Amino acid sequence: MDVFLPIAQVFVNPIEILLLSAIVGVLSGLFGVGGGFLMTPFLIFLGIPPTYAVANEANNILATSVSGSTTHYLKNTLDYKMGFMIVIGGAIGTSLGIYIFTYFKGIGKIDTVISLAYMYILAIIGTLMLVESLKEIDQVKRNVLVKKKAHVHYWIHGLPLRMRFPKSKLYESIFTPIIIGLIVGFIAAIMGIGGAFILVPAMIYIIKMPTKLVPGTSLFVTIFVSVIVTFLHSFNYGSIDLLLVLMLVIGSIIGVQVGQKLGEKIDSSGLRALLAMLLLIVGIVIAYDTFFSDQILSSVQLTISKDHNFFSKFIVDFSNEMPFFYGLFTIMFAIILGIAAAFIRKFASNLKIKMQVKAK
Repeated sequence: MDVFLPIAQVFVNPIEILLLSAIVGVLSGLFGVGGGFLMTPFLIFLGIPPTYAVANEANNILATSVSGSTTHYLKNTLDYKMGFMIVIGGAIGTSLGIYIFTYFKGIGKIDTVISLAYMYILAIIGTLMLVESLKEIDQVKRNVLVKKKAHVHYWIHGLPLRMRFPKSKLYESIFTPIIIGLIVGFIAAIMGIGGAFILVPAMIYIIKMPTKLVPGTSLFVTIFVSVIVTFLHSFNYGSIDLLLVLMLVIGSIIGVQVGQKLGEKIDSSGLRALLAMLLLIVGIVIAYDTFFSDQILSSVQLTISKDHNFFSKFIVDFSNEMPFFYGLFTIMFAIILGIAAAFIRKFASNLKIKMQVKAK
């Protein structure tokens, strides 16, 4: 049974959306990276135009980031001061990214730009992950212990205006997190991803934050970047579809919880190599669709419809007549879903602990 998306103007199979978002959520929870760089291409493969795929996945990332960040807030594993410095750069980068997005959309080339961006990013990330994973597997087989340098200094560490970050116990230039945030924000605006695959390694190896504070702070930053991306896409292009967001959020949140549980029990070295190969395959498929196939575009054109039920008509009218408030509503919608998921998880965890105590 297909469902009509009133904003994107295409029919989709909700079961496919839920399953794919859940699978990507599992991978996200398992490896500790955002799933946007996989989910957005999958949405494009399902016939959703790239402009809408980017915007709606950004809103989905907002919900899952709120859920994860709330959990870290309850555990007190967040560095707010460092997070806000990265957010400053993220806001600048996002604004620049939206400007570039608007330019290419205006000349009718944005779909190609999005596809090319994913093609190159997935190829680079997939190759690096595959090489690293194969090295880890080889080292485990040979029982080799590799000693890594404790401190590696780059040009970015010599920047002025240093500030103390008590939570992370660091004395760092404010330009370091701002520059990193700028890069993450720019990529998020163009590709509809949270940028964790850049942010997490940068926080560990460049900023040198304590590992326990990295996931929560990364999610905290992603919330603000995703809010800006979601609002600007909604206000400027009217591309957020609440029905699609709902399906994406439900699948992703469930998948992330499963992935986190699996990550506690299994060795992910071999699985990381499989994920790397998956990224490379997706990159190749995107390249094929970009340069050699017109199937996605033709399928989108065939599914356009003007028939709306009451709910669909409400969404379309709300988006067209009050874009500012519609943008705010989509943000609050995602935040509420994310917070609710976090507290449900917390409640379930406490209930499980109580039952285990009673069983003893």
